[in-house]
Amino acid sequence: MDTPSTFHITNDPTPKHLDDDGREKRTGTCLTASAHIITAVIGSGVLSLAWAIAQLGWVAGPAVLMTFSFITYFTSILLADAYRAPDPVHGKRNYTYMDAVRATLGGKKVLLCGIAQYVNLVGATIGYTITASISVVAVKKSHCFHYNGHDAHCQPSNYPYMAVFAAVQIVLSQIPNFHKLSWLSILAAVMSYAYSLIGLGLSIATVAKGAHTKTTLTGTEVGPNLSSSEKAWRTFQAIGDIAFSYVFSTVLIEIQDTLKSHPPENKTMKRASLIGVLTTTVFYMLCGCIGYAAFGNDAPGNFLTGFGFYEPFWLIDIANICIAVHLVGAYQVFCQPIFGFVEKKCKQRWPESKFITTEHVVNVPCCGEYPVNMFRLVWRTAYVALTALVAMIFPFFNSFVGLIGAVSFFPLTVYFPIEMYIARAKIPKFSFTWVWLKILTYTCLVVSLVAAVGSIKGLLTELKKYQPFKTE
Repeated sequence: MDTPSTFHITNDPTPKHLDDDGREKRTGTCLTASAHIITAVIGSGVLSLAWAIAQLGWVAGPAVLMTFSFITYFTSILLADAYRAPDPVHGKRNYTYMDAVRATLGGKKVLLCGIAQYVNLVGATIGYTITASISVVAVKKSHCFHYNGHDAHCQPSNYPYMAVFAAVQIVLSQIPNFHKLSWLSILAAVMSYAYSLIGLGLSIATVAKGAHTKTTLTGTEVGPNLSSSEKAWRTFQAIGDIAFSYVFSTVLIEIQDTLKSHPPENKTMKRASLIGVLTTTVFYMLCGCIGYAAFGNDAPGNFLTGFGFYEPFWLIDIANICIAVHLVGAYQVFCQPIFGFVEKKCKQRWPESKFITTEHVVNVPCCGEYPVNMFRLVWRTAYVALTALVAMIFPFFNSFVGLIGAVSFFPLTVYFPIEMYIARAKIPKFSFTWVWLKILTYTCLVVSLVAAVGSIKGLLTELKKYQPFKTE
């Protein structure tokens, strides 16, 4: 006798391969989110921390580092709850930072958020192009110094290496979206650990040798070589450098959008934020403080490419190669939200255009089938070329880093997360919580403004010294 067929009835209308919003099922975990955060955070900023601590001294330097780490972690927790609205666990997904602001605050603040976020993302990609080229040039310089002496005139041009970096980014920019970047972020995170540890080890070795360097409680001292006004400008710029070294709120929502739904995304993101901020703070304190102990008040702006170290030249070469590889990944983490935003708007504006919407499947050796879109190819190539061109015009490291940090830190890391929390939690005006959150907001605004002014002054000073197209 045949056994009757059994039918399993389910109330879940969503296919197993799709998430609750109908998109391809997300597979991100705390590990991949932490890798994205570390890739975004531990970047070129770590290399300028010894210089920043030198401007601020033993008291203010570590204090500013710890303050920014606490503020970043606190506001990242607030921002993680904004991924879904109105409920942080079961609400509707917000795919971008702008979507989160639109769902909670609305109005003109959405436009202000978009301007702040995308200006920061574009600035970061320009900064990474500059730093990657400086790191590759440093490899060539280290060989020159090793074979010709430390006083040799070694000034190769950055421009060819910016072009090479751009060519690599044009290829990688064809990765369709953030969800396909996990492997690159993990590789970049490993590279960031590698060069940070090398820099830390070289600093420790320098201190152990008993290097005769001068360090003070208040940092660089006013004297014949440093006026009081210049000291103030450098202090402001150093604060901007430290602010930039913690920036990842610009891509936090986009990172959270890669996470699987169970456990809840906000819970996983808060854990990943803790791991990311804690890890980077430890690295920053070690690299900044031990780097300052090694070089004193004469710490270079970038202690691996500014030649605080000359030997062993092969180890410094490895560190600089690791920096370049890391920045390849970091560039993609910061540019993918830009790509996604522009392509989404274009599809909405011209839904019938085959040039914009048609995907062509191409067989790539060793990779299988890969989707190619002609609009994506043209637009992303043009974007990378444009950022490379701007980087060639303004190849200044420290001042540019400080300016990006100062401009983006306040609105994206402080203002919007706090305002969204106040609106979501319906905190009454002039209550204790409302008052101290507003005090934190306006304090960070003042810090951002003085850091931006210091960085602009630094850029103008370097622009006066700059001699374009000078090659060896």
